[in-house]
Amino acid sequence: MPLDNDPEPLRLRCVGIGAGPANLSLASLLYGRPDIPNLVLDRKPDFDWHDGQLLPEANLQVSHVKDLVSLADPTNPFSFLAYLAEKGRIYHFLNARFDSVPRQEFRNYLEWACRRNEHVVLGEEVRSVDFDGADFVVETQRRTLRAENVVVGVGNRPWVPPIVRPHLDATQFHVSEFMAKAVGLSGLTVAVVGGGQSGAEAFLDLITRAAGQTPGRVIWISRRTNYHPIDDSPFTNEFFMPGYSDHFATLDPQDRQNFIVRHILASDGISEDTVRAIYQALYLRRFVYEDGRPATGLYPDREVTGVTPSPPGGWNLEVRHNVDTDSIEHFEADVVIWATGMRSGPMEFLDPIAHRFEREGEEFLVDQDFAVRWDGPSDRNVFLQNAVRSQRGLADPNLSLNAWRSRRIADRMLGVRSPEPLEPFVSWSTKAG
Repeated sequence: MPLDNDPEPLRLRCVGIGAGPANLSLASLLYGRPDIPNLVLDRKPDFDWHDGQLLPEANLQVSHVKDLVSLADPTNPFSFLAYLAEKGRIYHFLNARFDSVPRQEFRNYLEWACRRNEHVVLGEEVRSVDFDGADFVVETQRRTLRAENVVVGVGNRPWVPPIVRPHLDATQFHVSEFMAKAVGLSGLTVAVVGGGQSGAEAFLDLITRAAGQTPGRVIWISRRTNYHPIDDSPFTNEFFMPGYSDHFATLDPQDRQNFIVRHILASDGISEDTVRAIYQALYLRRFVYEDGRPATGLYPDREVTGVTPSPPGGWNLEVRHNVDTDSIEHFEADVVIWATGMRSGPMEFLDPIAHRFEREGEEFLVDQDFAVRWDGPSDRNVFLQNAVRSQRGLADPNLSLNAWRSRRIADRMLGVRSPEPLEPFVSWSTKAG
């Protein structure tokens, strides 16, 4: 690789921006292919995958087979099984009989794949992407690169409601900072806002901490009508197959949006193990343990409509019930943890060429291979990884289709088409004729 002061920019077939699971999948599938030189760049100096909220008890909500490569290339040396084998613990893993993989283990696997691939570079931020008529020109803080293709996989960023943003501090924060900030809470009142998996994990951790570390009271507020489990049934999981992703892309945009709202629990419910553990902890606190357990309050079907400081410290949450809308409740809390989800990360580095891209709503419009539709040459493309949920459905930001999507992107760059999986059992489209 040329030194930073070389006069000629390095020219590549592919530059990936962001080294999360999406682009790590692509880099793994392209590894050992001299015909498609590539680099994946990430601005973070160290690997990170939700490290700020990796609680010890947290488990993956998908099968470990949905790793970086296995569903596209089962023999690839970057599979989860290859990781276990290289670490010398594949038999131990089998003997452990995990119902689901510890999330920390999967995070360690991702870092292993990142570290052993010399084409993945950490600590290098992409500042801009332009097009000079022949290639994309990628500027980082270190150098200039030329690329035939750019693959954006910047992932998601924490999101909190606008009313909260002026108040974020050490006592009011997003759940992505849980490990660093949810400390020193003994005797305090803590509110968790958000009824998905992250909120459930935070609530469970708070009510099961060791004596002397437990808050005095923990309340859990959710807009959902109940603390719903994830729908992990077989036919629901057909939504997370390649064939359904292609079918979803053909639907009317409003039909797509309605589907996402209607089936949100297919991807954003609480793992049944977590639901059960919470209920058991509540049972023990109320009926078995006499002292030392925090008081709790569960308040579903409510939305936080206001947040104001509560002297001498803490916060007042104004909450409206979704059914009894005339009723306003107020909750006092010393600490508020917002488990309100993630949104697609910013892509300002594309600003020099973004005016050449087609859009659908707030998203760049992509074709069947996840290439942005634009007015440039057909053999020069910007691909988007996990940034088009409105076009590709619930599986787009999920791990389920990582390997398949990366294979489709790689095929497009190579001018080939790999065999697709067999059709799903369910016929989603209207039968012609």
